[in-house]
Amino acid sequence: MSTVAEPRAAKPATMAQALGRALRDAMAQDPTVHVMGEDVGTLGGVFRITDGLAKEFGDDRCTDTPLAEAGILGTAVGMAMYGLRPVVEMQFDAFAYPAFEQLISHVARMRNRTRGAMPLPITVRVPYGGGIGGVEHHSDSSEAYYMATPGLTVVTPATVADAYGLLRQSIASDDPVVFLEPKRLYWAKDSWNPEQPADVEPIGKAVVRRPGTGATLITYGPSVPVCLEAAEAARTEGWDLEVIDLRSLVPFDDETVAASVRRTGRAVVVHESGGFGGPGGEIAARVSERCFHYLQAPVLRVAGFDIPYPPPMLERHHLPGVDRVLDAVARLQWDQ
Repeated sequence: MSTVAEPRAAKPATMAQALGRALRDAMAQDPTVHVMGEDVGTLGGVFRITDGLAKEFGDDRCTDTPLAEAGILGTAVGMAMYGLRPVVEMQFDAFAYPAFEQLISHVARMRNRTRGAMPLPITVRVPYGGGIGGVEHHSDSSEAYYMATPGLTVVTPATVADAYGLLRQSIASDDPVVFLEPKRLYWAKDSWNPEQPADVEPIGKAVVRRPGTGATLITYGPSVPVCLEAAEAARTEGWDLEVIDLRSLVPFDDETVAASVRRTGRAVVVHESGGFGGPGGEIAARVSERCFHYLQAPVLRVAGFDIPYPPPMLERHHLPGVDRVLDAVARLQWDQ
């Protein structure tokens, strides 16, 4: 009698493992997918996201590059123009800055420049954000630069399931995607089955991570766990907070965000990036434009300070934490 194998049960997995599995599955499914970057081959990447890919697929598909970010991304442009799907790893957030000229002048513009004839299916993986004790150039939150560049899709996961699902969607996209990976969530665990990964919402769709009625916390990436913790702590004050995980910064899900704020009447935007010129300003403006007559208080922001990233011993003061989020919520209640 033949037997059918039982599906493997979900077990704890890290975001790093989910990202690595997404790369492996994409490469196995599509021979045009190539991974490239500094130390992604033999070493498996600084954070070991690409561990084992060179051994399984060969050096020609998981390629170690020189320490030259502009050259890495420029090479990816040529590869994409000839029909490949390169996945580029920028080793750390601030290391990506030398590649900005390629990103802005070519990657973001090629489809428009060719009237749609030449898309560039490039995924640029950028480990970003603080919370790991990294020094300057290792902890930047540079999402505002990418958001301000027309032609780029910008996404960032906050869960293990989204790490896998959003990366697979990004690689499959015919448009360039900047995929921002929160470094301090690499080792965050969740129950996940790599053999049967759960379907996730598509790029461009935000999700409500915690429903509430008193105020809306709008956040993404590394600040999602902070906001969830703050929402739990707020219960002792009688505040019922809703937490929205944007997941996608470009395109932006105005519908989900506005629907939440119209229900609660109050909103706080939380992110690690600096406040002045940061993503929170754009988000607050969009909320105000769409929800003005529903708001019972100004839209507030909790952000990193407007300084270069501080030394490791000071980053806990720089990064938005539960206390700063609750302080903002208290101001909402006072202003009602």
